[in-house]
Amino acid sequence: MIKPLLIVESPSKAKTISKYLGGEYEVLASVGHIKDLPKKDLGVDIENDFAITEDTLPDKKSFMKEFKALAKKTNKVVIATDPDREGEAIA
Repeated sequence: MIKPLLIVESPSKAKTISKYLGGEYEVLASVGHIKDLPKKDLGVDIENDFAITEDTLPDKKSFMKEFKALAKKTNKVVIATDPDREGEAIA
């Protein structure tokens, strides 16, 4: 089991927070939105309890690969994005 995983928005925040946490957490920066609604479809299935379909952004595939690998090895993931529209979209 590795350290708890902390997700932040920017690499500079990841670096600063890592210093404060003293290595107790694995800190990973999402560098903005990770997913978005599909470009060709509505993105909401109104016949299936309004289920949302999202696509991983092409430039975030490596982040998702790293995130999934780290998340499988820990029992705690903390989403520490900013309390704004961007942060909520990431969370």
